[in-house]
Amino acid sequence: MSEQWTWTFEDASGAPVTGEPTTTTSFPTQSDAESWFGEVWRELGDAGVAGVTLYRDGVVVYGPMSLEAAP
Repeated sequence: MSEQWTWTFEDASGAPVTGEPTTTTSFPTQSDAESWFGEVWRELGDAGVAGVTLYRDGVVVYGPMSLEAAP
């Protein structure tokens, strides 16, 4: 059985954000998921995403992780 790594996306109030550039694509490894995130995190922020959570096979690995800059 292969692993499925996925992200969920939330706005500042914790509500789900959907549509581009968020994706329901699953990734075969944590590294692939994190590499994708590293390429698009600015676009996600511009689209109203304030936090993300990474899942492995439906189980939270970490998150929510804020996309907002630290004060």
